[in-house]
Amino acid sequence: MTKASQAIAIADYTKHSFESGTKTMENLIGAKSLDKAFGVQSEYARAAYEDYVSHASKLGQLYTDLAKEAFKPYQSFAAKVTPVK
Repeated sequence: MTKASQAIAIADYTKHSFESGTKTMENLIGAKSLDKAFGVQSEYARAAYEDYVSHASKLGQLYTDLAKEAFKPYQSFAAKVTPVK
């Protein structure tokens, strides 16, 4: 796991979020009624929330993996200095 992987994940989410927002604005501009506009906005909010939760989960896993990799060199040292009861 590298910082590059994290950067790619963040860039992918940012790109997807921007594209989704742009599409929503186009749909809002084309809405013929207030009800249609509310529907477009509601769908965008739902999808944006689901995407955020999904990507936050992925990013959390990336950071967890990175922390595990960073700690590996110290595991054997920690095992040696930790008293056994």
